Amino acid sequence: MRKPVNPISSPPNFSSSFDFTLRTVIKLYPNLPSNRKNLSLKVISSQSPKPISTKRTQTLVSYLLAIPEWSDQIKERGMRRNRSLYNHENWVQHRSSLRHIRHVLSSLSSRVILSLVPPVLAFTFVAVIIASYNTAVSSDWLPEFFPLLRASSLPYQLTAPALALLLVFRTEASYSRFEEGRKAWTKVIAGTNDFARQVIAGVESSNDLSLKKALLQYIMAFPVALKCHVIHGSNIEQDLQSVLEADDLAVVLGSKHRPRCIIEFISQTLRFLDLEDSERNFMESKISCFHEGIGVCEQLMGIPIPLSYTRLTSRFLVLWHLTLPIILWDDCNWIVVPATLISAASLFCIEEVGVLIEEPFPMLALDELCDLVQNNIHEAIATEKVIQARLVAKRKSKPNEHSPNGRPKS
Repeated sequence: MRKPVNPISSPPNFSSSFDFTLRTVIKLYPNLPSNRKNLSLKVISSQSPKPISTKRTQTLVSYLLAIPEWSDQIKERGMRRNRSLYNHENWVQHRSSLRHIRHVLSSLSSRVILSLVPPVLAFTFVAVIIASYNTAVSSDWLPEFFPLLRASSLPYQLTAPALALLLVFRTEASYSRFEEGRKAWTKVIAGTNDFARQVIAGVESSNDLSLKKALLQYIMAFPVALKCHVIHGSNIEQDLQSVLEADDLAVVLGSKHRPRCIIEFISQTLRFLDLEDSERNFMESKISCFHEGIGVCEQLMGIPIPLSYTRLTSRFLVLWHLTLPIILWDDCNWIVVPATLISAASLFCIEEVGVLIEEPFPMLALDELCDLVQNNIHEAIATEKVIQARLVAKRKSKPNEHSPNGRPKS
């Protein structure tokens, strides 16, 4: 005998896409309360769950990312800051006995130190958590099955030399790149001055005065174009508008490789000058230092230190400081917090310096070097006529004859 089916215990399986009227529900469920007219029905589909608000999560993530973003902004703003060439007063201040006090007092404004705020705070926070956990375990505030986080310091004693060598080699490799970039720009500046001197002294025809002026402008423009080529965010139009004519500047701005475009201007100008073949070939040989400078700068910009080496150093530092509070707990207890802070600030600072000088060109005073080249060439142009007039006057003047004993003859 079949058991009667209770409609309330096994209601039909309705699809969420149907719209049920109140009359249909009353027929299916006759035992509902008497005030059926005031009954409201809300159908919730199992296929469309309630949306979970992510506002709090997004706010937390934004707070966590605020400090790294602030740190990166300070770092990049420092990278864009113009450097200056040292003079005698700067060197006196540089080797002053009070330099240590001055450096300590300026720590809060150092971009290297401020850029380390996120990792140092993170590892210090980890040390606080580990110290709090060990304190709770030691004070029996947690169940007995919670272990005390401590370990022997022998692994750290064995791996400390490896970490030191990694940091030393990383910084040394970065400084080698900085030195290579400095030498490349030294050759470019010296080659520019020498090339301009050859043009000023070698081009003497009156028919070539306009081309001579244009050629000197192109020579002065090359270091500026190379500087804008290797430093991100440079405004080449603003830097060259006082050096080149408007039409020439438009051609340079329209080219994909601005330094090579200026070299092409120089090569074509040399062809139109009224020079002997030997003089023209000698001047064209001066362009080789420009090509060499472009090659070295582009190589330093496009090829960093092997990324595996950089990643290994970073991972080694992270693992070292994550486990440092556990290693030092038996000897230091809560002193692991300041110890981790000092260790992270010191070792990450060394690694940060290596990362910053790995790209050498923002570290060099390229703006002042370009201005110095232009000033030297303008000065050479201005003094050319004066020096020639003085030499012609000396050549025409009658030399005074002197006797062997130093007295003039009568």
